[in-house]
Amino acid sequence: MDLDKSGGYRWLDSFIMASIVQLATIRFCGKFLDRRNDPCGRQYDQMTQAARSGKENLIEGSERTATSKETEMKLTDVARASLCELRGDYETWLLRRGQPPWRRAAPEAKTLFNLRLDKPEYSDDIAHDCCAHILNQQKKFSKWLDSDDDTVAANALLILISRTVNMLTHQLQALGERFEETGGFREKLTASRTDTRARQEDSPACPECGKPMHRRKARTGTNAGREFWGCTDYPGCTGVREV
Repeated sequence: MDLDKSGGYRWLDSFIMASIVQLATIRFCGKFLDRRNDPCGRQYDQMTQAARSGKENLIEGSERTATSKETEMKLTDVARASLCELRGDYETWLLRRGQPPWRRAAPEAKTLFNLRLDKPEYSDDIAHDCCAHILNQQKKFSKWLDSDDDTVAANALLILISRTVNMLTHQLQALGERFEETGGFREKLTASRTDTRARQEDSPACPECGKPMHRRKARTGTNAGREFWGCTDYPGCTGVREV
């Protein structure tokens, strides 16, 4: 299993759970929103779009992993933020019903928190197998997600969203560590170009951080037009030397 190649997201529990949340949100909005409580359809659009963003940004981030780890991290963070927004919508729904969310110690909440996803087993037909896996995992939570009681469904979705957000938080931490170690194609290409340019210029080392420097020209101030050595890590480092 290689999460660094295209399609790697299909193996992630965060993607499976985000897909379940999206399907359940579409069902929730279709069943419980109507002209009386959502006359303009705005809440339907906001909730279903937030659920979609949570899943689709995971997909796009995974597709970008070969070119830029930084972009993957940003898109994963967008996915997390979208799901946090959706979580707020379900909390507001319960508050409008005069109810707080279930306590974590409540029996049903504990059951939902403890239900584990099965490990995916895919053949070469990964798109078919992944969708079948999502549907099978969704059945684990159908008792609550398919409830005719909107407060039960909302509470269940709050728990599944929180679980997904926690997964994405850990995922971002892991991505950050890998980014610091290796970066992605774009980051490596930039570093390679910087090093090549520095070698061609026979540049000195930065007095602040020790990285190569390259020639720059001052644009403003009393030294406007004069060349100087500037650190290649600018703006991360502002070390300079006279030419």
